[in-house]
Amino acid sequence: MERDNDSYHQAFILVGFSDRPQLEIILFAFILIFYILTLVGNTAIILLSIVDSRLHTPMYFFLGNLSFLDLCFTTSIVPQLLWNLWGPEKTITYHGCVAQLYIYMVLGSTECVLLAVMSYDRYVAVCRPLHYTVVMHPHLCLQLVTVAWCCGFLNSFVMCPQTMHLSRCGRHKVDHFLCEMPALIAMSCEDTMLVEAFAFVLGVALLLVPLSLILISYGMITVAVLRTKSAAGRKKAFNTCSSHLTVVILFYGTIIYMYLQPANSYSQDQGKFLTLFYTIVTPSVNPLIYTLRNKDVKGAMRKLLGWEKENKET
Repeated sequence: MERDNDSYHQAFILVGFSDRPQLEIILFAFILIFYILTLVGNTAIILLSIVDSRLHTPMYFFLGNLSFLDLCFTTSIVPQLLWNLWGPEKTITYHGCVAQLYIYMVLGSTECVLLAVMSYDRYVAVCRPLHYTVVMHPHLCLQLVTVAWCCGFLNSFVMCPQTMHLSRCGRHKVDHFLCEMPALIAMSCEDTMLVEAFAFVLGVALLLVPLSLILISYGMITVAVLRTKSAAGRKKAFNTCSSHLTVVILFYGTIIYMYLQPANSYSQDQGKFLTLFYTIVTPSVNPLIYTLRNKDVKGAMRKLLGWEKENKET
């Protein structure tokens, strides 16, 4: 009973950046701007991939899913964060914390696997272009996305209960701006070695395995590109893959650094800013990265806004 009272129905205080009150005002404006960019950019990608027939391809099906993930991922964090930054109230209910942790872990884990799926799509497009439509048929695309989502739910349903059932001995201050697994594990007053071991194993499975598949895919793409004698062919292959590779580096770089280290060596200040980067900044720049070099998305955007018709008339 004592453990139950300690673990359940106790509101948490999200410390966040409350030790730097002047920084909170700057962060509020910074995060609000990037959140608006995330909403506009990712909603535009989803809308374009649905309404424009030119974007009814596997690449844009996966990109639409990535944009949906980024929208949900950011929205599960930012409203609560903005509320905490704006006023003196820093609390989050126990159930609110649990919900945030579950959603955060489902979406984050799903994105790890989805980026590997997208790299396979790019491999088929560059290395087997003549068989692309046969290999990447709609049924396979749906199966690959389903696998990504199942991996995300599996990770969340294994790790979240273990994390939330740790005894905290009355501690209710989370030294973070969200209910994140390493910060919650660090609050525990009991031995967390088993939970950390589970987290490490699942971290390897959901971070390093997809990353290995991405590296293998791009290794084979590099070999295929180097064999291409045409400069135009090389440029086309580079344009096809550069956007996805940039997103992979931004996302995986911060995630691996944060989650594949023991909780006792986890620097909260460093962790807060890294989390801020991959939960706020990365989802807002993803649409930009994918559209800057992409003629199809630019064309679909012009068509949606009516600019394409005007250009033809002039």
